[in-house]
Amino acid sequence: MQQPVRWLTAPTPVEPAPRLAAAIGLGPDDLLVKRDDLIGLGGGGNKVRKLEITCGQAVAEGARTLVTTGAPQSNHARLTAAAGARLGLDVVLVLAGTPPARAVGNLVLDALFGAHIVWSGDRAPAETAAATVKALAADGRAPFLIPFGGTTPESAGGYATAARELLDQVPGLAHVVVSAGSGGTMAGLVSVLGPDRVLGVSCGAVSDARATVAALLEAMGTPVDPEALRIDTGQIGRGYPHLSDTTRAAMELAARTEGLAVDATYVGRAVAGLIAAASQGSIRPGERTVLVHTGGLPGLFGHPEVG
Repeated sequence: MQQPVRWLTAPTPVEPAPRLAAAIGLGPDDLLVKRDDLIGLGGGGNKVRKLEITCGQAVAEGARTLVTTGAPQSNHARLTAAAGARLGLDVVLVLAGTPPARAVGNLVLDALFGAHIVWSGDRAPAETAAATVKALAADGRAPFLIPFGGTTPESAGGYATAARELLDQVPGLAHVVVSAGSGGTMAGLVSVLGPDRVLGVSCGAVSDARATVAALLEAMGTPVDPEALRIDTGQIGRGYPHLSDTTRAAMELAARTEGLAVDATYVGRAVAGLIAAASQGSIRPGERTVLVHTGGLPGLFGHPEVG
């Protein structure tokens, strides 16, 4: 299906990171950063590649309201709000838990883009979202539900496109390091690059990242043995919402060697996974490696453990 929406100017840049490379034991030409944080819509980030597809489906179906779920500092929710504003659609964000005393980080942008927030309280966000969609439909507001993280087998194709960009941009590409949340970004990369070249660093957003990514690949028509997937689960720490000492150190190293600002939930963990892989020898000097910067910086200013 042809996408009726287009927000991405592709390919996104790939920039060298020689000082970070040297700091983690790689050669000065070994490490590059794929800057998907520079995608323009709504503060940027990887979710725009997925939203081009899911919002295209919504427009094709005549939707008037976009509905999605997420954590309070969800980057996907923030970008869905921006996408709805760009398309002239209403947006309802169903967020986990209860409202904070003061809106910070992505919540500020959610409001700025005009989204209506429904807090799920003690209920699962998916359950609250289903009830919200039913109520909106009864009210004639033509809702379209975008799943958690914007991830579907179709939307993961946005990162198959990113993988093809990387093959053109980085001759001799050996490794791609990316955070693994709802799994679609990693699945899209693996569908083109294969499981050997993609290292997904789990942030704990799903209970079993390996099974989640494998199921997406199966549905995409590019099945992969789940055990063949390279997934680092060692950066989850105390869980998805928490900042570990290793992630904090990784964030500081990226900032102080390259002036590269990364968030604490996703890219910070990806940098920590990159450092661990270089230390353990699964990424070695002389191997061209790309860190995918998937954005998420606004969430840094709403993280309760940063500062």
